[in-house]
Amino acid sequence: MIRATYIVETPCPIAEVAAMMAGEQSSGTFVRVEGETDELRARFGAQVVLTEQIGQSETPALRSAWAERRGLTGPSGIYRVVIDYPEDNVGVNLPTLASVVAGNLYDLGEVTGLKLIDVEVTPEYRARYDLPAIGIAGTRASVGVQGRPMFGTIIKPNIGLSPEEIADLVERLCIAGADFIKDDEIAGTHPHAPVDARIRAVMDRVRRHRDRTGKLVMVAFNITDETDAMRRHADLLAEQQGSCAMVSLNWVGMSAVQTLRRHTPLAIHGHRNGYGGMGRHPLLGMGVRVYQLLYRLAGIDHMHVHGMGGKFSDLDEDVTDAARHCLEPLGEGDDRVMPIFSSGQWAGTLPNTLDRIGSDDLMFLCGGGIMAHPDGPAAGLESLRQAHEAVCEGLPLEVAAQSRPALAAALATFGKKG
Repeated sequence: MIRATYIVETPCPIAEVAAMMAGEQSSGTFVRVEGETDELRARFGAQVVLTEQIGQSETPALRSAWAERRGLTGPSGIYRVVIDYPEDNVGVNLPTLASVVAGNLYDLGEVTGLKLIDVEVTPEYRARYDLPAIGIAGTRASVGVQGRPMFGTIIKPNIGLSPEEIADLVERLCIAGADFIKDDEIAGTHPHAPVDARIRAVMDRVRRHRDRTGKLVMVAFNITDETDAMRRHADLLAEQQGSCAMVSLNWVGMSAVQTLRRHTPLAIHGHRNGYGGMGRHPLLGMGVRVYQLLYRLAGIDHMHVHGMGGKFSDLDEDVTDAARHCLEPLGEGDDRVMPIFSSGQWAGTLPNTLDRIGSDDLMFLCGGGIMAHPDGPAAGLESLRQAHEAVCEGLPLEVAAQSRPALAAALATFGKKG
């Protein structure tokens, strides 16, 4: 069975609404039809496992013309609803899986709020889908980093630089000691900096750095595009000895990510920009665990989770839940994905991150926290390593900074920003 958990607001009896949800998303519709035998319903019908009231609202979270026509505009109950769907209703088909557990449920007239908050699959069912190409262990091995978080940054300015200017910046960051460098989500194949020209220019510097030092810095090139173009970009990147392709998941879709996964051995760096439109409202959309499950089944290697105390709207609890889900195996073996922390991160946000996640298996990306360090990017990266040392030694950052200049400068520069 595929188990889905929802938060539902409705002015109607919840038993009736839950049964309707299960029927609409499996073998039934609003009325029993010819051919819908008891045997068919027993095999293919979804089953309501649980309905429990968890709250009440005085006014509807969302308008419903159906409810308004019936004068159902007053107080509504808020419920947790759990439904099991037969695996045979889906087979191995990721878009259909999403359609089954979500689909038209958001449009039901009886529902004035609905959020899909979790989907659970069995290890056997998970094994029928794509796995990460390299995952956490492969990412660490590729870059040669063990025993600490991976530290990296984002190319800034994120748009407007020529391929050679980007290559100059990447070379500087490689020399500074970055483990990982990524394009911004709005960096595409621009007239002033086509992605193929960026790949060639940047990878020339990355290979030279590897030849000098033995370290291959992982650079995530944003190859977001239509599917055939992404495959061409991935082929060029592999030819140039690159290791990572970044994709804006929401705007290419699950099927395109699956196609890319099956086409290339590169790490797929999943960027979730736009997820806030699905996840921010408590009674609409999709929770982060569901979202991440779907793209993990598509075979990504890395997943953005935002950051603790960052510039976005997420509570630390939201970020923690997303990161921990990345680190939970879905099936047999190690199919975990690397959680990517970013957005307003710097040395001062690292201790809380490590404490909440309870693992070093993460990538910690800082834009300004590295690029705007008063002593330059190398000192910005060093401040992160020094913050990690402080955590390992059980020292408050202010104490550790007394003997660590890069950390002290970071605290003085960014600590006042809150």
